[in-house]
Amino acid sequence: MTIKLLAVDDHEVVLMGLRAALQGTDIEIVDTASSSADAIKKIGQKRPDVVLMDIRMEGGDGLNALGRLKLDYSDLPILMYSAYDNPTYVARAVALGASGYVLKTSPRERLVESIQIAATGDAAWTREELRRVTGALAAPRLGTEIEVPLTQRESEVLRQMAHGLTNKEIAKMLGISYETVKEHVQHILRKVGVTDRTQAAVWAVRKNLV
Repeated sequence: MTIKLLAVDDHEVVLMGLRAALQGTDIEIVDTASSSADAIKKIGQKRPDVVLMDIRMEGGDGLNALGRLKLDYSDLPILMYSAYDNPTYVARAVALGASGYVLKTSPRERLVESIQIAATGDAAWTREELRRVTGALAAPRLGTEIEVPLTQRESEVLRQMAHGLTNKEIAKMLGISYETVKEHVQHILRKVGVTDRTQAAVWAVRKNLV
C-alpha cells in the first residue's frame, strides 16, 4: 500500500532531493508546500498519510505549524525534517506531539524508515533523541499552573529561545546587546526554575508562549 506524503520545505532543491530519495519506495509525495500556511491548506485538500515538515522556513516556523495542526488533526503523523541538530527543537517537537525528528544529513534509509514507521501510527523517535531531551521534559517546576513574573522583554527573549535562536541571534532580532540577552536568559532560567535553555523552551511550549 502506498504511503501518501506531504513534503513541506521552502527550498526547491530539498524537495527535488526528497523526490529522488523516495523513488522506488512505497512512499509517494502527493504534494509539496513551501510554507506552514500552505501546508495547512494542502493537508485539508490532499489528506496525506504523513507530513514531513521543515522547521526554519521563510513562511513561518514549522514547529508552530505542528502545534496548530495537532489541534485539528491529532492523529496525523507529522515528522520534523531539519538541518539543525538542536536539542531545543527536538524537545519542542516531542512536547508538541511530532512523530519523529529526521536530520537532513541522515542516511536515506533513516528517512524512509521514519516515514514508514510514522505511517503505521507509531513514533519514529530514536532512543538517543529521547534520551537527550528526557531531562527537559521531566524537569521540575514545568507545570503550567505556576505563574512566573516575567517582564515583557524576558517573555520576548524566552520566545526566541524556544524558537532555537542563539543569544547572538536574539540580540540582533531584538536590537539589544549580546550581554543584555545573556542577562535576560539567566533571569529567565532562575525565575522558571530550570537549568538550561531546552527546559525553558519546553516550559514556554506548555505555557502556550510559542
